[in-house]
Amino acid sequence: MPDLHLLLSVFGVIFIAEIPDKTALAALVLATKFRPLPVFLGTALALTVQSIIAVAAGGLLSLLPTRPVHIGAGVLFLVFAVMMWRRQEEAVEAAAGGATAKEPTFWRAFGQVFGVVFLAEWGDLTQLGTATLAARYGKPLTVFVGSTLALWCVAAIAVFIGHRAGKVLNPAITKKVASVIFVALGIALLVGWM
Repeated sequence: MPDLHLLLSVFGVIFIAEIPDKTALAALVLATKFRPLPVFLGTALALTVQSIIAVAAGGLLSLLPTRPVHIGAGVLFLVFAVMMWRRQEEAVEAAAGGATAKEPTFWRAFGQVFGVVFLAEWGDLTQLGTATLAARYGKPLTVFVGSTLALWCVAAIAVFIGHRAGKVLNPAITKKVASVIFVALGIALLVGWM
């Protein structure tokens, strides 16, 4: 069955490429902040939409100007880092005043995660790889399924690890470290290191 062989090949290539990727790291960091379900679903939906775009665009996607996309993603990472840092300070102030900090709603967390991951994935190696594989093999459905399953698996691993780390580590320190990681990712994208 050639389609199964292609599906497994696409899965393997995209899985390995996504593990050290900024979107996997973003999902891991976001899972320390939010409940795991909205993080996984927001990440999975963003990656699915990006896979659809990549497969539909095929080889044309590689012609998009990646630099402006990376700048936009970098700015988003910086904005999200500031939001995480400020929310941590607000939570500390609320705790000092005796009030309890409210956990974000499912939809708010889902929306924030979707936005961060969706923008971070634009022009990404795995998106370009999916587009290239779809153009090369002419089997868009098989490439889409293999790529999407690989991305979901990496997202699930990242969310699991992030959620566990968030439970074990001090939330104040975790959110500050997450903010610093997001700043580093934002700067790396802005200066062209990613």
